[in-house]
Amino acid sequence: MRYIGWRKKMVEEHVIAQGIKDPRIIAAMTEVPRHYFLDSALADQAYGNHSLPIGAGQTMTQPYVVAYLLNQLGLKGHEKVLEIGMGSGYLTALLSRLADRVFAIEKHRSLSILARKRLENQNCHNVVIKIFDGSYGWSDEAPFDAIVVSAAAASPPAPLLEQLAPGGIMLLPLVEEDGQRLYKITVDEAGKYSRQALISCNFVKLVGKYGGS
Repeated sequence: MRYIGWRKKMVEEHVIAQGIKDPRIIAAMTEVPRHYFLDSALADQAYGNHSLPIGAGQTMTQPYVVAYLLNQLGLKGHEKVLEIGMGSGYLTALLSRLADRVFAIEKHRSLSILARKRLENQNCHNVVIKIFDGSYGWSDEAPFDAIVVSAAAASPPAPLLEQLAPGGIMLLPLVEEDGQRLYKITVDEAGKYSRQALISCNFVKLVGKYGGS
């Protein structure tokens, strides 16, 4: 029961109080047990506004940034989403509640196996998982209405841009001279891309063919 109270407090302080008003996001983050996607030794730290280690040199993103990503995507429930860097599966579980279908890629087999079990236990039956180099995307399932990348690249990977549906949104951290910044990339019906700089951030590097690292 204590986790329920901590989760509500997390949502109140690090989601609602930070300007996130979408009731679907609030409901999903109130419902999904963040601690369940961590090692049991870290469960009591799950609801603070900080990132946490999940193994394989990867981290779970802090709650506010997760809520911010979801808010920028603006999902309505009908979308087909591609997630690059599934990690623990926490963001995947949230996406599964906010979109129609989620295709998640994770290059670390150990993380993928754990995440798959956790997602199954959370009844996330609209998620398909692939162990692969995420910088390639998932061409067999493209195009996607939304793409969210949980790792920083040197530049937008060309395959991901190509797999974004007209009218779609991609959220991607890019490495800059003074750190990292999250970008929102959109493509219109004519195939023209636009890029909007959002918040500064701190993600692990995107390692792969098109990651630039």
